[in-house]
Amino acid sequence: MSATPQRHRRTRRLTFTALAVTAGAGAMVAAALPAGAASGGGTAKSRTVDVQMLSFNDFHGTLEPPQGSSGTVTERQADGTTKAIPAGGVEYLATALREARKGHEYSVTAAAGDMIGGSPMLSGLFHDEPSIEALNKLGLNVSSVGNHEFDEGKTELRRMAYGGCHPVEGCYEFGKEFTGSTFQYLAANVTDEKTKRPLMSPTYVWKKGDVKIGFIGVTLEGTPDVVTAEGVKGLKFGDEIETINKYAAELNKQGVKSIVALIHEGGLPANGAYNYDCDAPGAGAGISGAIVDIAKNVDAKVDALVTGHTHQAYACNIPDPAGNPRAVTSAASIGRLFTDTTLTYDRQTKDIVRTPISSPKPVNKVVHRDQPKAADMTELIGRWNALAAPIANRPQGFISADIPGRGSAEPEKPLGDLIADAQLEALAPADKGGAQLALMNPGGIRSDLAYKASGAEGDGVVTYGESFTVQPFNNMMNVVDLSGVQLITALQQQVSGPVNGASPKILQVSKGFTYTLDMTKAGADRIVVDSVKLNGAAIDPAKTYRVAMNEFLAGGGDGFTVLKEHKNKLVGASDLDCFNAYLTNNSSASAPIAPPAANRITVVK
Repeated sequence: MSATPQRHRRTRRLTFTALAVTAGAGAMVAAALPAGAASGGGTAKSRTVDVQMLSFNDFHGTLEPPQGSSGTVTERQADGTTKAIPAGGVEYLATALREARKGHEYSVTAAAGDMIGGSPMLSGLFHDEPSIEALNKLGLNVSSVGNHEFDEGKTELRRMAYGGCHPVEGCYEFGKEFTGSTFQYLAANVTDEKTKRPLMSPTYVWKKGDVKIGFIGVTLEGTPDVVTAEGVKGLKFGDEIETINKYAAELNKQGVKSIVALIHEGGLPANGAYNYDCDAPGAGAGISGAIVDIAKNVDAKVDALVTGHTHQAYACNIPDPAGNPRAVTSAASIGRLFTDTTLTYDRQTKDIVRTPISSPKPVNKVVHRDQPKAADMTELIGRWNALAAPIANRPQGFISADIPGRGSAEPEKPLGDLIADAQLEALAPADKGGAQLALMNPGGIRSDLAYKASGAEGDGVVTYGESFTVQPFNNMMNVVDLSGVQLITALQQQVSGPVNGASPKILQVSKGFTYTLDMTKAGADRIVVDSVKLNGAAIDPAKTYRVAMNEFLAGGGDGFTVLKEHKNKLVGASDLDCFNAYLTNNSSASAPIAPPAANRITVVK
């Protein structure tokens, strides 16, 4: 993707009066003055100045380089082929951001949520205190909350922002109290149901000299659909567009005309390569999903949208409601990319110049691992690793090859099958719930299992730290009664409804449970009902089945509302305990677990 847009020739005789007509929609008043040009009246200060905005999203506490295919980005080559590039790790992200800032007098760093939550063990074991510390060191200025900021509830989120040791586990390091974030967390569309007030600050104004840029931060309105009920208890989540427009108007009243929205909601580019041009053949033509509607309806007062949630990479220019170009970006996830956007600030109008001939197009940049590591991040990782080592390095089992999970693009993931089998084995005994099958949500699989050793444990050894990284939420397992009709409805909700209709979430299933997914059809019809079988027998709509699932799914998470209708719930061990027990009981150094064949769901494309 080119770092700069095509430059269109314009006559030099554009007058200030002609340009001023459009000043209210993107500060085109400054278009006649290139960045750095001297303003009138004899002053040496330039009329416009370029502000560098570095941004990323969905960091998920990923301090160490992610393993397996989860730790790569896809790069599109000039000949149309693609190659996978290893990327990520906070030691490299810190170096990349610091190098990018060099030579830029004005630089702000922003993020679009999910900085914590769903984290690998190094951060998750310590309730993400290590990640907040790392983000502070990175020079992050501001971030919206995302859905995963609510994994442990609003009280814990406030602790992440304002500091204090954990209320149960206390302080992790002798003589040190957790100080919280030095960056500003924003939650404009999250209100307390009792007070009706925003849970956290709705806006933040970054200032340097006479330059002011306002930030509005929101998470997706559907956060309650993707977080446990306990995590969002007592909170209300408002419409993203309405909220952003409301606070954009308020910032304007305060004299802040340059505005960036940080939105934890995203889109789906037509191509997964980070350098795919989503503006071909026209602006925003190569992207779909919820963010497109948001981008088209957020007030033109907002000058750029930094987005997230879908873990995709894109840097588009989707026109705002006034028809002017506006950057809409996302930097994939887990620190593998960051976005570099130039905001041209007009000191006279105090607005961002947005024209086809102004600032360069935003560009996503790879966090390569062939650059020097940031020494302060290496020290941070080593310090927390020393605290985690007694638990993290404990072997849990053995595998014979990589087992793809998060890094797999297929509907059925080998690691998903393995997790579902582990849950079934743990909860099948009559005194443990009598489960006949298990269902696992794909979003709960946070990584791959890599064969190559991550430390001194040896190739093929799965440590507690690695299994924790795969299953970090500590969800309690439930075994419930579901009718055959409810079970089939749950399968249909994978590919239909307001949550999953546009972006299917395919449940991972335990051995013996099979069906056909016909992607040539639409909505619920994609489930071939008469193909749904358990141990070779067709599912009986009138029969009751004992189904194992984590508490998130049992609460209707991820749009599986029918699962809330269950009966006769029995609460079992945690999902991580089930997974570790399976690894221990079913593998050895001489007989490691092979990757499952992932042949339980027949997909018709």
